[in-house]
Amino acid sequence: MKDVHSYWAYLVLAILIFTVVNAIIGLTQKKEFKDKDLRLGLFTLIVSHIQLLIGLAWYFMSPWYKALKADAGAVMGEKTTRLLAVEHPIIMVLAIVLITIGWSKHKKKTTDTAKYKTFAIFYGIALLLILSRIPWNNWL
Repeated sequence: MKDVHSYWAYLVLAILIFTVVNAIIGLTQKKEFKDKDLRLGLFTLIVSHIQLLIGLAWYFMSPWYKALKADAGAVMGEKTTRLLAVEHPIIMVLAIVLITIGWSKHKKKTTDTAKYKTFAIFYGIALLLILSRIPWNNWL
């Protein structure tokens, strides 16, 4: 489960970066919001939600969750364990919530610029949050 979560994360990160860059380019160059842009946003939403499900399944089987249940004070006092047991899961859920909000809000926008801007903001903040709490030492 951990390996699936780790490898799927590469796909999520790649597609999220591509979607954010696409939205920024579309916004700055005032491009028309086409079906490919819609599908790109939707694909990002889908792969990130799948990652969330895999991650939650792995989390509740992980040694970090067990450590948190056994002694939360010790987990919170240890930087690496706190990242894996608390910070990473919370920030990733928040990032996927932002992706979901961005997807929902873009559907209500009527102009191409507003749609690109919504993706750039919500997906972009989600990307920054994800990058900030990836356990790089365990991942690379």
